Amino acid sequence: MNFGILVRGLVAGGFAALTCLTSPALAATATGSFAVRITITTECKLVSASDLDFGSHGVIDANLDSTSTISVQCTTGTPYNVGIGLGTGSGASLTARLMTGPGAATVSYNLYRDVNHTNVWGTTVLTDTVSGTGNGAVQPITVFGRVPPQSTPGAGAYSDTVAVTVTY
Repeated sequence: MNFGILVRGLVAGGFAALTCLTSPALAATATGSFAVRITITTECKLVSASDLDFGSHGVIDANLDSTSTISVQCTTGTPYNVGIGLGTGSGASLTARLMTGPGAATVSYNLYRDVNHTNVWGTTVLTDTVSGTGNGAVQPITVFGRVPPQSTPGAGAYSDTVAVTVTY
């Protein structure tokens, strides 16, 4: 008998036997689990605020109206208030915001919470702000702007910047 053939046969047979013994162990499983968590906190975000553009006009002898949209997103059930500041125009007040142009000339305007232009927008919560309750989605709020008839200053571009505050 050839000893080399015998050893090769035993090795091959042993390997085959070893493979059969380990295959069932690879098929065994162990299970476990892990927790998945999130904590939702009360939050509101000012998503966007579109510019309020009154366009181009000559003499301001009639009301010029335009709108802007403020988009707020709050967690569901979160009460909020949106306020708008007086702007950066020097001498601006709650009754007359001011756009400034060439040579520090101004154009008077105001911002309202209603389409009838009767409720001026300010920053005093529950007095001259807009309130709402979050629903988890983005909620649009319309800003109604008006430039009233006034003595028209010189030609040029006039602008102002107003701050928007969401209190929750």
